[in-house]
Amino acid sequence: MNQLMRYPTLILVLSLVVLWLSAQLGAAVCRGRGKLEADERNDFSLIVAATLTLLGLIIGFSFSMASSRYDQRKTFEEAEANAIGTEYVRADLLPEADAARVRVLLRKYLDQRVLFYETRDGSQIQQIDATTAQLQTELWSAARTPAAEQPTPVIALAVSGMNDVLNSQGYTQAAWWNRIPTGAWALMAAIAICCNLLIGYGVRRAQKEGDLLFVLPLVVSISFFLIADIDSPRSGLIRVQPQNLLSLSQSLRTQ
Repeated sequence: MNQLMRYPTLILVLSLVVLWLSAQLGAAVCRGRGKLEADERNDFSLIVAATLTLLGLIIGFSFSMASSRYDQRKTFEEAEANAIGTEYVRADLLPEADAARVRVLLRKYLDQRVLFYETRDGSQIQQIDATTAQLQTELWSAARTPAAEQPTPVIALAVSGMNDVLNSQGYTQAAWWNRIPTGAWALMAAIAICCNLLIGYGVRRAQKEGDLLFVLPLVVSISFFLIADIDSPRSGLIRVQPQNLLSLSQSLRTQ
């Protein structure tokens, strides 16, 4: 199910079909059982209202979770750009040869971080992660060597900045792995199916079933699509753009 959440469009189509069939099933049960009496319909309306309210709360809660994770990814993208830019300046604190090496590595590292945000292909992501890990090792070695040779407070400041660069990448990766739990999706789906069964069961006029029974599945499916899209950092339509990293890259090229 975790793989399914990576494809918001598939969730839209699948949820629309499943929820519409649920509503049709409820209508079929209603036709077989007969119309509800007045007293039964009052109780039934109360149950439908309570169930729809619960579905709305669950959808709202899930949307809030997806939105907060999206904002977190944007925040970490900005933090990455700030950390890399700061360390690029602090490279002046290192010996000249080490400073030049650090700057070259940081520019390469910055290009990989931009690709991390822009690439969708899974195989390319694996290559980007491998290259990023290699560059991180080289960056840390480039900062550690002069620090070991000349353990001064000034050089320690450059080492601290390099530590921030490496940590910011880890925070970003953790934020991209942080998705809405599968249990929350299962709960939303179960409640949505129950709601559509009840809506179908409560339809009074058979000639209007085709129109009425399509409304709720469509609305809920669009809600699911929006939540899944925001919660999918790589495959969704709404994505975190590396604006700060691109701005930093252009700034470094002009220097």
